[in-house]
Amino acid sequence: MLNVHNLSVSFGGEYLFKEIAFRLNGGDRVGLIGKNGAGKSTLLKLLSKEMAPDSGTLATEKDIKIGCLKQDLDFEHGRSVLDEAYEAFTEIKALELKLEEINFQLAERTDYESDLYHQLMVDLNDLTHQYEVHGGYNYQGQTERILLGLGFKREDFNKSTDTFSGGWRMRIELAKLLLQNNDVLLLDEPTNHLDIDSILWLEQFLVNYGGALVIVSHDKMFLDIVTNRTIEISLGRIYDYNKPYSKYLELRDEIKAQQLSARKNQEREIQQTERLIDKFRAKASKATMAQSLIKKLDRMERIEVDEDDLSAMKLRFPISVTPGKVIFEMEDLSKSYGNKEVLNGVDIILERDSKTAFVGQNGQGKTTLAKILVGELEYQGKLKAGHNVQIGYFAQNQMDYLDGNKTILDTMIDAANESNRSKVRDILGSFLFSGDDVDKYVKVLSGGERNRLALAKMLLQPFNVLVMDEPTNHLDIKSKHVLKEALKQFEGTLIVVSHDRDFLQGLTNKVYEFKEKRIKEHLGDINYFLDQRKVEDFRGIEKKQNDQKKKKEKRKNQPSDYEGQKQLKSLKNKLSTIESGIAVLEKEIAQIDHNLLMDYDATIAKPDFFDTYQSKKKKLEELMMKWENITLELENSGFGE
Repeated sequence: MLNVHNLSVSFGGEYLFKEIAFRLNGGDRVGLIGKNGAGKSTLLKLLSKEMAPDSGTLATEKDIKIGCLKQDLDFEHGRSVLDEAYEAFTEIKALELKLEEINFQLAERTDYESDLYHQLMVDLNDLTHQYEVHGGYNYQGQTERILLGLGFKREDFNKSTDTFSGGWRMRIELAKLLLQNNDVLLLDEPTNHLDIDSILWLEQFLVNYGGALVIVSHDKMFLDIVTNRTIEISLGRIYDYNKPYSKYLELRDEIKAQQLSARKNQEREIQQTERLIDKFRAKASKATMAQSLIKKLDRMERIEVDEDDLSAMKLRFPISVTPGKVIFEMEDLSKSYGNKEVLNGVDIILERDSKTAFVGQNGQGKTTLAKILVGELEYQGKLKAGHNVQIGYFAQNQMDYLDGNKTILDTMIDAANESNRSKVRDILGSFLFSGDDVDKYVKVLSGGERNRLALAKMLLQPFNVLVMDEPTNHLDIKSKHVLKEALKQFEGTLIVVSHDRDFLQGLTNKVYEFKEKRIKEHLGDINYFLDQRKVEDFRGIEKKQNDQKKKKEKRKNQPSDYEGQKQLKSLKNKLSTIESGIAVLEKEIAQIDHNLLMDYDATIAKPDFFDTYQSKKKKLEELMMKWENITLELENSGFGE
């Protein structure tokens, strides 16, 4: 499907990776891991042919379709959710423009007998058939079904994408990828900004996806569920094993231990051989044997041990002055965006030295409240900051807070003051920016590098209250651990917005759950919050909430167990029959579409072609409608739970 051979990329004379090689086959679900800046996003750009390598080759099968989900979404300003999702259908949209132009000309022209008018009619007929073959009459309904499946409501379809949070915008991009029917999916940090509902959906989709996947992610649980192969980029080399992340780590440790043992034995053999050579050299009768041993050493292939990149950023947040006992006091605080109310009647008191987690689904107001606390948003109600409160803020989207046209060094110097300007290079060095790295422009940095720069910048200003919104996005696993340890040692007040359970464990002593415009306080850490609901993780919480809601709605009209089981069996049998019929018809229609593309005239010459073709499509639509109705009936039944 896709073959990488001796691929090399360098920046500023230094290799990011050198002569790496691997093959991607259908069904491969690759977790691409490595430190920030190791080259993961660069490799995805190479695979998607967005950039070219310095050397090496990348070969793909003919007509292979590759879809890529990037870290930074680039939506056109003002475009609606539906219009953005329609961008998945480039061929259909191009045909629509051509059809629109021809219809406009036909409406304007009056030379009905001319050759040009006749040619327009021929072109219209050809384009109309192409439009139908490519699914032009079905794509809008298909798009709506996918968006509804991803959690959007019909009233959201015509809203501008600008009004949605990062997580919802990511769902639109995922919908586009799903609608494109790609053979290969390249996903760069797909769980960033996603809430648990969307992560669940994405996991299920990727597990059932039939093509090949390459996923850059620092979410250990996500990698273990979705992937069946791991490729790590480390110090310019790759390590490739057919194991998901956690099993790969175990296997690599075992292999490294074997390499160390083998190298130790080899070194012992080399030392023994060298002693014999020195001994035999002194004797003329043994000179031949000495030369033989020397040749043996020259031919010996030295055992190498895989190197680990042990570099890690150093982070410790200094505390400024001691604030008053109350940090923030909120009374009847509310926030609306136009007609959409996000928070209503919030009453919270945050005290000094508290460590608080904001959790909940996207769009429930977590980031909104964080921005209100740091003074970036207006609100209704009362908010009072305590005495001597000095706030440090880590924003979710760092590109909105960093100037892309500045270098790393200039960014730090401009944020520094007279007392710490001389320490800027030392601080950057502790965040793994050294040498010529500091002259890089912010706009060329990876997501993880931007986050490291934002963390470094925070050390230049004093604060005693730290507000962090999704700080682990884009950070590699090692950096996430360093950040967590620094936050645990921070002696001030911490507020952290996160969906990352591993990161939150042992970090906070209070959880605020955002749900339906209100905020509920849970004393204790994240584990206590989860234990209260008797579930393993956030996935269980949201699944339980959805299940309880469904059960409550179903219970009113639920028949007896016997009748229910009988009805359930009947529905499942019907569904199975319909699914078989759909599969047969889709295969037949796909073959006809293929024949039309290959030899249009010969295909339509068959007796009753159009009647047969339209009959099959109509039958498929009827079966799809029946399938949706039965599926909905099964979902709304309370049977078999």
